[in-house]
Amino acid sequence: MAELPCAEPPPRCSGRFTISTLLAAEEAAGCEGTQLSGSSLCTRTFGYNTVDVVPAYEHYANSRGVGEAGRGRPSLADLHSILKPEPGHHLRVPLPDPQRSNGLPDTEEGAGEPSSAPAPEPVRFGWVKGVMIRCMLNIWGVILYLRLPWITAQAGIALTWLIILMSVTVTTITGLSISAISTNGKVKSGGTYFLISRSLGPELGGSIGLIFAFANAVAVAMHTVGFAETVRDLLQEHDSLIVDPTNDIRIIGVLTVTVLLGISLAGMEWEAKAQILFFLVILVSFINYLVGTVIPASAEKQAKGFFSYRADIFAQNFVPDWRGPEGSFFGLFSIFFPSATGILAGANISGDLKDPAVAIPKGTLMAIFWTTVSYLVLSATIGACVLRDASGSLNDSVALGSPGCEGLGCSYGWNFTDCAQQQSCRYGLSNYYQSMSMVSGFGPLITAGIFGATLSSALACLVSAPKVFQCLCKDQLYPLIGFFGKGYGKNSEPIRGYMLTYVIAIGFILIAELNAIAPIISNFFLCSYALINFSCFHASITNSPGWRPSFRYYSKWSALFGATVSVVIMFLLTWWAALIAFGIVVFLLGYVLYKKPDVNWGSSMQASSYNLALSYSVGLSEVDEHIKNYRPQCLVLTGPPNFRPALVDFVGTFTKNLSLMICGHVLIGPRKQRVPEARQASDGHTRWLLKRKIKAFYTNVLSEDLRSGVQMLLQAAGLGKMRPNIVALGYKRDWQAAAPQSLEDYVGILHDAFDFKHGVCLLRLREGLNVSRVPQAHRRVRAPLPPQLTLHLGQQSILMGMALAAEQHPAQASTPSSRRAPSSRASRARKPSTFTGSLTMEGSHCSSPTSSAARSDGENARSGCLLAGRSTGWTRRGRRTGSAKRARVSRLSSRSLSSGNCPSLCGRIVSLLSKFRLGFHEVHVLPDINQQPRPEHIRRFEELIAPFRLNDGFKDEAAVNELRQGCPWKISDDEAHRHRAKSLRQVRLNEILLDYSRDAALIAITLPIGRKGRCPSSLYMAWLETLSQDLRPPVLLIRGNQENVLTFYCQ
Repeated sequence: MAELPCAEPPPRCSGRFTISTLLAAEEAAGCEGTQLSGSSLCTRTFGYNTVDVVPAYEHYANSRGVGEAGRGRPSLADLHSILKPEPGHHLRVPLPDPQRSNGLPDTEEGAGEPSSAPAPEPVRFGWVKGVMIRCMLNIWGVILYLRLPWITAQAGIALTWLIILMSVTVTTITGLSISAISTNGKVKSGGTYFLISRSLGPELGGSIGLIFAFANAVAVAMHTVGFAETVRDLLQEHDSLIVDPTNDIRIIGVLTVTVLLGISLAGMEWEAKAQILFFLVILVSFINYLVGTVIPASAEKQAKGFFSYRADIFAQNFVPDWRGPEGSFFGLFSIFFPSATGILAGANISGDLKDPAVAIPKGTLMAIFWTTVSYLVLSATIGACVLRDASGSLNDSVALGSPGCEGLGCSYGWNFTDCAQQQSCRYGLSNYYQSMSMVSGFGPLITAGIFGATLSSALACLVSAPKVFQCLCKDQLYPLIGFFGKGYGKNSEPIRGYMLTYVIAIGFILIAELNAIAPIISNFFLCSYALINFSCFHASITNSPGWRPSFRYYSKWSALFGATVSVVIMFLLTWWAALIAFGIVVFLLGYVLYKKPDVNWGSSMQASSYNLALSYSVGLSEVDEHIKNYRPQCLVLTGPPNFRPALVDFVGTFTKNLSLMICGHVLIGPRKQRVPEARQASDGHTRWLLKRKIKAFYTNVLSEDLRSGVQMLLQAAGLGKMRPNIVALGYKRDWQAAAPQSLEDYVGILHDAFDFKHGVCLLRLREGLNVSRVPQAHRRVRAPLPPQLTLHLGQQSILMGMALAAEQHPAQASTPSSRRAPSSRASRARKPSTFTGSLTMEGSHCSSPTSSAARSDGENARSGCLLAGRSTGWTRRGRRTGSAKRARVSRLSSRSLSSGNCPSLCGRIVSLLSKFRLGFHEVHVLPDINQQPRPEHIRRFEELIAPFRLNDGFKDEAAVNELRQGCPWKISDDEAHRHRAKSLRQVRLNEILLDYSRDAALIAITLPIGRKGRCPSSLYMAWLETLSQDLRPPVLLIRGNQENVLTFYCQ
């Protein structure tokens, strides 16, 4: 730990560790300061001043206001590097206030310039006012007053309780899951969308956020229509309809939602006051109902089936009595369940809560508990007081024991037999939806409770939808919605979102049919519940270190059960609405997967991907390698990948979706300067690869020279069995003018690759691979190939060595005789066509232990190698334009062949290719490899190596070593003579390539090998130069690691 000089400590700094010692501002101000990269505290611990600081909230939250002095902790460089104090400078850093109750910053965002007036504090709610009351109001709805008595009559008290408890089980599990998620870090505005998206990622979070906001907007219409129906019924009772029953619902609904919009636009404070008013009205109506159950029934109420608490009525209503098309358990469950779907009302305004991590769990679970109690009490009490059927006529009273009277009403002096048998009873639990109003002490209070329940639910949804949608708009996951993300006022109210919700609500209010609106809403809410539970399960099962919820009363298996049950209930309620909901989710999910928004929220999906990758990588290490599963895994020495796009694209053609590709970059220079550059370059080059859709990794190393860095990559690149077995690099075009040591390093890299059992793939383009000096990232130049052609090869994969010749454009096709005739020097000197800076070949790879050549042959493509992969011909814009073309195989014989044994060799090659099940068109054997090269070509080779000759005149070895001391790349006369045959072979191969493969799309040929310590680097580079000289198509020089990568056996 670095120490700073400090003024003489006061007497209380006796070395004892105390909190006051750590936080004393006056001691920190007395410290000799240093210029740190970040704002750090200089506090006294154990009598010493230190750069290190006590952990604080400000170190982990980006919550500093504009103009506020930083409170960040020191960087690693401050602690690790040499400190250089500035003279006369003292470190004076603002300290966190120890008197703060929670250690949080004053404001979440900056409040403007220090000189400006402070912004007004936004309204924040606690767990009672912000969550519990809001959730209870949203759970209590029109179903509580108008449908629960009817459900009790149909299902009986026992099954009604079962329906209630099943619904509450789902909502309770969801409440536990949302409590766990909301306590796993800081929760901002956005509610359900924020929780799901930050847990499961933008794909599922975005789709659920959009449909959840839409569902809340439609729920505004549903609750408003429920209110309008109640008002319409009151008007009908008094014969005071405005127009007609349907249009009255529309008129009342539009006026009501307009008033609710005005309350919402007035601000969250006014909306909260309105919610409290509604809550009090509902409580009064409950008390009024309970009082009414114990008041002795009047004759009028007895005629309607109410007789106060009776044991026999309770016993009769305890069992079910199914009636009508909806008379089934799941039919009634589907009707009741929407009344339990308001548990997210508090979470949806998470941005307006004082402490969401405390308020959401506490308020949500308390709301579920109290509403459950109210449902159970109401169903039990009304089932013990009211008969299922009653006529409502005072004339139906009879004396006890009257003949012809059937039913329970007879024991109380009422004969409801006729209406019960004819199913014409107007009253009773099974027929009269306003039974609660009839039972209560004062009926209008129940009506007021219905108004309060419906309007409070509509108001809660009217606030929730814009809040959720605003967060979704700010994340910009979908186009054309950013306009609605703007906030106004101290609470950042989404006024534009309110107006959009208002328009959607009016559109559904005009339907004026409650039963048509409810099913879709219920399925959307259930879909949200399923994903919330799955989010909790997935975050738990991935064992991510970031999953540390402070709420412990949850289980990952109960969360999975809740998710499964929610999906099942979706189909039990309305199967077609469930399919619609899933279809919308899948569509929105596919859109986000396609667009791939640039967001990173540390979701559990990322943790799951890491777990799977780690598990499979470790599992792969336990599997022995087999020839049938060989894959080319390439280490591509690209430097910065965007400097050599052709090399990256070419290797990507045969590693795409098949095998490993690592782009290696050696940073040469002082480590102190290169470390920051390496960090920045890594992210940038990885993004470049992703944008180019190249499935590859990027890695860089710091080294003093190129060869040492490549040696590091050869040894350390990869993981487990996923390690490179091929080194791909570009041809060194400037080897003649480059520094001799760089030439030695380049050839040494090839030797190092073979030493580490790697194959080598060397690509040469006529224009070179490095485009770093070209202003455009990818230069486009005229190519000899038809425009926008892509070569597709088969899926079979073997170690590289295939030479592919492309069919020419019809305008460029030449006659067979002109192609077979040896080209003259003049024709070779003609101006060549240039090749594009990036290759777009997609395909496989193969191995050839011999030299190979390829040539164009009219409409067919020819591949010149011993082992060739299958080709499907040229395609335009990625689509096949004709029938599949098979590769042609050309074999260069190393001995003179007569016309008799040539067919025999061809047959052996054809047989071998057939055993390997590799498609090909035909095989050619070229018997003229041993012909003497033309003199002018030999003379050109001699001129090429002349600057590197020692001209030692065949002196003894000691004299030669003395002459070449310090310049091992020099070629002695003895070495030139000893390698003459091999040198002439490269000259002859170049002549054959010029004769047969001038118009090929790609030439693949075996890479010659020079023995270490025996072949000078300059001579070896002269071989490569001569072999690929004057060739217009790209040249691929390949050498395997002498290990089998093919087998024709099935085991």
